[in-house]
Amino acid sequence: MSSNVESNIRQDFDEVIKKIIEYVYNKNINSSEAYNTARYCLMDTIGCGLLALNFKDCENLLGPHVEGTQVPNGVRVPGTKHVLDPVKGAWDIGAIIRWLDFNDTWLAAEWGHPSDNLGGILSAADYISQKNINSGKNSLKVKDILTAMIKAHEIQGVLALENSFNRVGLDHVLLVKIASTAVISFLIGLSEEKALDALSQAFVDGQSLRTYRHAPNAGPRKSWAAGDATSRALNLVLITQKGQIGYPSAISAPIWGFQDVLFKGNKLSLPQEFDTYVMENILFKISYPAEFHAQTAVEAAVKLHPEVINRIEDIEKICVTTHESAIRIISKEGDLNNPADRDHCIQYMTAIGLLKGNLVAEDYEDDVASDPKVDFLRDKMFVEENKNYSKDYLDPAKRSIANELQIFFSDGSSTEKVEVEYPIGHRRRREEGIPVLIKKFENNLKTQFSSDRVESIMKICEHQEALEDTDVIDFMELLIKE
Repeated sequence: MSSNVESNIRQDFDEVIKKIIEYVYNKNINSSEAYNTARYCLMDTIGCGLLALNFKDCENLLGPHVEGTQVPNGVRVPGTKHVLDPVKGAWDIGAIIRWLDFNDTWLAAEWGHPSDNLGGILSAADYISQKNINSGKNSLKVKDILTAMIKAHEIQGVLALENSFNRVGLDHVLLVKIASTAVISFLIGLSEEKALDALSQAFVDGQSLRTYRHAPNAGPRKSWAAGDATSRALNLVLITQKGQIGYPSAISAPIWGFQDVLFKGNKLSLPQEFDTYVMENILFKISYPAEFHAQTAVEAAVKLHPEVINRIEDIEKICVTTHESAIRIISKEGDLNNPADRDHCIQYMTAIGLLKGNLVAEDYEDDVASDPKVDFLRDKMFVEENKNYSKDYLDPAKRSIANELQIFFSDGSSTEKVEVEYPIGHRRRREEGIPVLIKKFENNLKTQFSSDRVESIMKICEHQEALEDTDVIDFMELLIKE
C-alpha cells in the first residue's frame, strides 16, 4: 500500500470520554453529604442569579434573540418573565448565575465554578419536564437536578485537578461545556452510546480564549462565558439527538485532536475516579462577591478597616502576601475600565475592604471606583508570593487560599500581620459558613420577590427530602417573576 494514505479505521472512544459517560450513566450517588451540599449549592447559585438581575448590563442580555418569540414548553428564567428556547434559556440562566462572580468555585491546577453548569441543567430539566407533562408523563424531580449537579461538579473538578488549561491560554468554561454536555445527555434521554457522540462534539468545538479575564483585556464576557458554554452543551446534545455522529478520537488524534491542537501536546489526565469528592469539598463564595483568590485578602482588609479608616492619608505601604495563582490572575496596576476589570484585581478589592469594611456587588460600579482614595490605596500596595501559601493551595489535604495583609504608616508604626488561610466558604469553615449562606440566599430572594414568595421558597428549600421530591415544573414556577 502506498505510504501517502492514512488509516481510516475508527478506534474506540477516547478513555476520558468513556469514563465520563460511564460515570454519568452508571454511578449511583449514595452520599447524603453530597446531596445536602448540592441543596445549599442550588440555593446559593439561584440566589446569585437573582441578585444579578439588579444590574442593567446583565438584564439587557436576557430574553429571546427575536422579540416576541413564542416557544412551546419554553424554559423559564428565574426572576424574569422570559419563556425561551431551551438553548437561549440555558444561556440566560448561566449568564445571571455567573454575572457577579459570586457563585461557588473550585481551585486546583485549573480554576473554575462548577455551579456554572446549572444553567444547562435547569434549562434541560424544565424543558423536558414540561414536554413530559404535555404528553402524559411525569415531571423530573428536583433530586434529578441535584444528581446532575453532583456529577457535573465532579467531572469539572476532577478534570481541573491536574490539567491546567489556563497555562495554554484556554478558559475554564471549556470544563463547563464538557460537564454540561455529559449530564444534559442523560437528562434529555440520550442513549449511553449517543452520549459518547455528544461529548466528543464538545471536545471538537473551538474553545474560549482566556484573554477576557486578564489584563489588559478583562471585560464583561467573563460574566456570560459560562452561560455561553452551558448553552452550547445543550445545543450539542440536541444536535446529537437528531442523529449526528461522534468523533471517537476527538481528544487523542495526532495533529488534529484536542490534545495536539489546543492542549499543546499535553495529555489530558484523570488523576482519580469520579465519585462525590468535588461537591463535598466545594468552595462557596459566601461573604464577598470577589474573585476567590482574593476572598481571604478582603476578609483580612475588613478586619483591618477599624484600625486604618481614620489614618488613610498616613498609609505609607500595604504589603499583600499571597499565592502564585492570585498573582497570575488578579494582581495588576493601571486604570480599571469596567466592573469585570475591577473584580479581577486583588488591589482594588482589598482597597474597598479597607475603606468600607465590606465588599458588595455595587462596589465594582463606576461611582465607587471613582473615589480617589481607592487608587491611592492601590498605589501603596506591594504584592509578594509566600511559597508555602502556593504549596498549600495545591495540597489536596489543605487546598488553602491564603492571604496576609500588613499596613505601614508614615510615622514608622504598623498594624499587626493579619493572615486568613481559609475563607468562610471553605469546607474547613463549613459549619460557620452555612448559616451565612442561607442568609445570603434569603437576601437575594428579597431583591426580586414578595415576602410571601420568599417564605414559600425558603420553606421548601430548607427540607432536603421535600425539596428533592418537588416536581421541577413546580420549582421553576416558584422562581418566575411575580
